[in-house]
Amino acid sequence: MLFTNNRGLKHPAMLKLKHLVRTHFGSSDEAYNCCIQVEDESGYQGFRLTKYLVKAAIQGFTMKLQVLVPKVLPLREILWYLLASLLHNLSTKSQKLEAPGGDGVKLNLKIGIEHICIHPSGRAIIDGIGKSLGLSGYDVEPSRMALHRFGNTSAAGFWYALGYMDAKKRLKKGNRILMSGFGAGFKCNNIVWEVVKDLDDANVWKDCINRYPPNTLVNPFMEKYSWLNDEILNFVRFDFSQLSA
Repeated sequence: MLFTNNRGLKHPAMLKLKHLVRTHFGSSDEAYNCCIQVEDESGYQGFRLTKYLVKAAIQGFTMKLQVLVPKVLPLREILWYLLASLLHNLSTKSQKLEAPGGDGVKLNLKIGIEHICIHPSGRAIIDGIGKSLGLSGYDVEPSRMALHRFGNTSAAGFWYALGYMDAKKRLKKGNRILMSGFGAGFKCNNIVWEVVKDLDDANVWKDCINRYPPNTLVNPFMEKYSWLNDEILNFVRFDFSQLSA
């Protein structure tokens, strides 16, 4: 992807950057350790993910909303949310304002954002953020399908999800897209793009977009070949760590 501030190149551009908000809360031990590169008992480096990961992602997303919401939502929606939250809390005799995604009043981001692009890093993250924002299956479909077809491809996953929206002809001029990504630190990065022209270009999805979404996201190979993970087959597995340099 090419990013530029040269106004002379605006005509071939697809997207315009509107807002960027980054939150980082590595001061929390749980957040810092929920996604961290470490060595295992054999000395191999890898990333350790803990059960706190989803909670950290939602916490970072909520922190970000405090900065981003005034930039993307009209004042009337913000005032309605604050008033509705106050009335809800009074009715339940609670003194704590309900966070977006709680069991009380939900903030409707879709009033200021037409498309939500959640990083397809895992089903739990996609479902957790989708639930916290009250998103529909249609809203989280691009991220789920990108994860289903390509897996977790790190930062590139955003563009697979965006390409899905493009291939489905969802992106129209003037639409706004919220990209929300998470990573070690723990950090939460969020970008709001504006579509500057109707998008319907062929991309990496062109050979299969008509088959998506599938009727089921169950991986048929997991059921067919799951026997490969049986403990009884340990004797045929080769230990590559024994290879000399």
